[in-house]
Amino acid sequence: MDDKNKNIVIRRLKLIEGQVRGLQKMVENDTYCIDIITQTSAVKQGLSNVEDLLLENHLGHCVHHQMKSGQVARAREEIVKVYKLKRK
Repeated sequence: MDDKNKNIVIRRLKLIEGQVRGLQKMVENDTYCIDIITQTSAVKQGLSNVEDLLLENHLGHCVHHQMKSGQVARAREEIVKVYKLKRK
């Protein structure tokens, strides 16, 4: 992963970390349930965005390299594995 993408992913993960800490405080403070659920949805969306960035990077670099170097079966297996994970 190049430095630019790495920094983007790290920044987003730090934001998510802060959101999770905020969720913990919300629960400790007996915040209204719907407000907590709203924040959990935001955390899930944030993680999904991180996954998308990682997948895009993987397809653009790792899988591309595997295909060029003749590791087509390995590349196909990884793509199918990620596809199945994303469907869950």
